[in-house]
Amino acid sequence: MKDAILIIDILVALGVIGLVLLQQGKGADMGAAFGSGASQSLFGARGSSNFLTRATAILATIFFVANLALAWIAAKEKAPPSVTSVIETPVKPDAPQVPKVPEVPK
Repeated sequence: MKDAILIIDILVALGVIGLVLLQQGKGADMGAAFGSGASQSLFGARGSSNFLTRATAILATIFFVANLALAWIAAKEKAPPSVTSVIETPVKPDAPQVPKVPEVPK
């Protein structure tokens, strides 16, 4: 189940990225309104703004729900019984301790 949600999450994230890149900026319609540019008539008279905005909102909602599901699954996974929090986890030393140098008698 975790793997399926993760795959859905990745695909939806890529879809959101693609849809955001396809959308025009807010100033792009201003130029077409005054006749200085060709308007895009592929999606009709209103353009693609409604379709792309709705599709982005739907995919963003799916992305949000998938991430919540992944967080819930991760929280339900069993942790060692002795550890109840990240703060209480003992720290392992990364470097070995340097031995003391014996004193040389004079």
